[in-house]
Amino acid sequence: MDRTAGQNRAAAHLYPGIDPFDQRMLEVGDGHRIYVEQCGNPDGQPVVVLHGGPGGGCSPAMRRYFDPAHYRIILFDQRGCGRSRPHASVENNTTWHLVRDIELIRDGLDLDQWIVFGGSWGATLALIYAETHPDRVAHLVLRGVFMMTQAELDWFYGGGAGKFFPEKWHGFSSIIPEDEHDDLIAAYSRRLFSGDIQQEIRFARAWSSWENQLAALQVHGSGESPADYARAFARLENHYFTNRGWLEEDGWILKNRHRIEHIPASIVQGRYDMICPPYQAHKLAQGWTKAQLYMIPTAGHALSEPGITAELVRITNAIRDRIR
Repeated sequence: MDRTAGQNRAAAHLYPGIDPFDQRMLEVGDGHRIYVEQCGNPDGQPVVVLHGGPGGGCSPAMRRYFDPAHYRIILFDQRGCGRSRPHASVENNTTWHLVRDIELIRDGLDLDQWIVFGGSWGATLALIYAETHPDRVAHLVLRGVFMMTQAELDWFYGGGAGKFFPEKWHGFSSIIPEDEHDDLIAAYSRRLFSGDIQQEIRFARAWSSWENQLAALQVHGSGESPADYARAFARLENHYFTNRGWLEEDGWILKNRHRIEHIPASIVQGRYDMICPPYQAHKLAQGWTKAQLYMIPTAGHALSEPGITAELVRITNAIRDRIR
């Protein structure tokens, strides 16, 4: 099955495309403005969508996981990416700035609670936000769980995933001198923030391509992204990973799970996720009585995997039906 066929199969599960009824640039302070949009039913059940990366930005396809007659769908581009400005900026751009921005959006829209829907880094941010503001979250819908631990970073940037994809790992690691291979995140950081725009773009594309090529079970081509997108994506990811998400300690999310165990959670995980291996989703769900883990047997990491798409839409429909 080629990538186009897989995307078409995934799209068959989605609601039809819709346009926003509200679009705005929100001043969040610190020199940042973030893009926010609302779609669907203005009086519907609110759900906020947290995109991945960090640095991925939201897309029109993300609107389509929700029944637009029922849901008030809120999407935004996190600091430094997508339509938010300044582009690719890491100044005043941390996890805790993003948590504050989410609260600013919620408060500005006069919402008491909302569903929080996020995948990959979006799942990380959803968990951190919920643990910080547990009274504001009605339900968590998580996909491709990443908990910002050293073990996860070592897996993906220290050669673990590279043992399954040696030729792609070679493309990622070989452009760095061997004497810097003990810390490829730091080695890339020196080049992504060199001040030489052409060098930054070259290494940003290599960084992004490594991740893109492992995102789905069937990926064809180089996974190369446009220069502007790649530069924002790579710089922001590297910045966040260098700083371990500004969490107080390794394993902070799991250690603080008790704060959110009263919140229902639906966790969707690809069995063959090479970017965020399933053991973290299993650890997160284990012992959380209000959480349900759905392991998708023939799927990798990407939101667009057909099995993952189908399960996420089934979950949002089930949440809708429970309150009708």
